[in-house]
Amino acid sequence: MEKVASRLTRYFIMILIDWNQIAIGSLMVALNKGNQLTGDLFRHIVLNNLRFYRTKFKEEFGEMVICCDNKHYWRRDYFPNYKANRKKDREVTGYDWLQIFELLNGLRDELKESLPYKVIDVDGAEADDIIAVLVHRPFDADEDKFGVIERGVPMNVIVSSDKDFIQLHGHHVKQYSPMAKRMLKNDDPVNYLREHIIKGDRSDGVPNILSHDDTFISAGRQKPIRKAMIRELKEELNRFEYQDLFQIAKCPKDTWIRNWQRNETLIDFSRIPQQIRKDVLDEYRNVKVGDRSQLLNYFVKHKLTDLMSNIGDY
Repeated sequence: MEKVASRLTRYFIMILIDWNQIAIGSLMVALNKGNQLTGDLFRHIVLNNLRFYRTKFKEEFGEMVICCDNKHYWRRDYFPNYKANRKKDREVTGYDWLQIFELLNGLRDELKESLPYKVIDVDGAEADDIIAVLVHRPFDADEDKFGVIERGVPMNVIVSSDKDFIQLHGHHVKQYSPMAKRMLKNDDPVNYLREHIIKGDRSDGVPNILSHDDTFISAGRQKPIRKAMIRELKEELNRFEYQDLFQIAKCPKDTWIRNWQRNETLIDFSRIPQQIRKDVLDEYRNVKVGDRSQLLNYFVKHKLTDLMSNIGDY
């Protein structure tokens, strides 16, 4: 029975780490407390948090997978204004973001080499894409040779405070928010996704359904959408296709259809391109994992003295 449980842990359940958000979020907490930005500080904080998440969830969810944002986004190819407002938002913080991203990418590469986790980085994909694909990954034929899984769906926990993942919530997907320090729960992810498409996402540079593409990079403002209109649109989407709802939105039909397709493509994970899906699954199956026997050497090299007493947790 123990062998069966071990195989389940390895293949059917995962702790999915939203790397950029977890690493940068951890660092911001430290910087806001007055700490100076150094590579040693960054490494210690992030590794300690990874240890915490693995210890907290490994019994229920098994292997930990680090999911990274690639520098190339397919969404930006589709919509050039995607996340175009983030550079301006970062500048007002006063932090050295060039140094932060250098540290982030350097530590990611260290994890690939020295820690016993799958680190997934795919050209064109964000961590969101990787996580969305992996929570629905198909099984290889030999993964259920013990016959203990009746349904072809694994259990997963997403470690991220990003509410984009709410659309994935269901009986086989949970989400833990490090910011809120609790599990996030939404009983109606379908309606949440519909509202997200209608309202857009300012943090990603995605305007609402009534606003033009360059809303967030120009001096303009979004066209307001009343709560009553959002409620009516969501209700009517239970009966009609989105193409038929332009009159409720008081919007020209061609503009409505174009903007809906724009937002749906950028927000709905079911719209991730097939090539990206294939590349994510190929990388997951084939990526090399760091040698656990080299952990002590890595800790010694980087003077991670405070973490050595818990090295077994990694």
